[in-house]
Amino acid sequence: MLTAEQRAAYDRDGFLLIERLVPADACAALTARAGELVDAFDPETVSVFSTTDQTRTTDEYFLSSGGAVRFFFEEEAFAPDGSLRQPKHLSINKIGHAQHDLDPVFDAFSRRPEFAELAADAGLADPLLLQSMYIFKQPRIGGEVVNHQDATFLYTEPVTVTGLWVALQDATVQNGCLWALPGGHRTGLRRRFVVEPDRTTRFEALDDAPLPAADDPRLVPLEAPAGSVVLLHGLLPHRSGANRSDRSRHAYSVHLVEAGAAYPPDNWLQRPPELPLRGF
Repeated sequence: MLTAEQRAAYDRDGFLLIERLVPADACAALTARAGELVDAFDPETVSVFSTTDQTRTTDEYFLSSGGAVRFFFEEEAFAPDGSLRQPKHLSINKIGHAQHDLDPVFDAFSRRPEFAELAADAGLADPLLLQSMYIFKQPRIGGEVVNHQDATFLYTEPVTVTGLWVALQDATVQNGCLWALPGGHRTGLRRRFVVEPDRTTRFEALDDAPLPAADDPRLVPLEAPAGSVVLLHGLLPHRSGANRSDRSRHAYSVHLVEAGAAYPPDNWLQRPPELPLRGF
């Protein structure tokens, strides 16, 4: 899948943008399916996904989503009285985290042959699809995602998590594209997000070195035309800005881990025994 130059760039930077890898009709089909799922969603449980304070808004609905298809609202979706400011389909932050195994359309998209080749080129010998997220980045209220390392939330020993981030719509600086720190994956993991026996969550500090601030001049924008894929190393610091534009920025992300790596029981995301992880 990747040329020698692309492999060298990924090793150097910790990310790689491959433009227009996924056909437009496949992106449109996934977007349509996400719309169907949202239309059918009856929000008996309202769970907000905070992009800036994960421990504050984490609830059991979120913690038990590793083997389910769940819907999480934008922080700014609600009026002071608790009602939605706009229609439901313009209020959802993301769908997660097991639709790649539970929905046929998401299953087929997540296991595209080119994704398997990318995983191999990234050094995964036996990759398993751990979690998936359909991210809406809604117009005007799409929340900022602060700088983080994916291994903070999807930790293995050794660190193996690798992200495949697909732009389903054009991702620009204006509507909240990714930003990344070139070479930042060569630094250590700063912290882990862990679940205590009482189901509360906390961040466990591993390295006192701070992650880059949002305005760090070393960060580079990864503007991506629809159909493009960004390969992300699990230790790479990256973020995305808030979307204050009138255009959404739909994206789909799948995170992979090596089958032979240890997956701690205090990781927040756990799969039920009846839904074991699968590869490509």
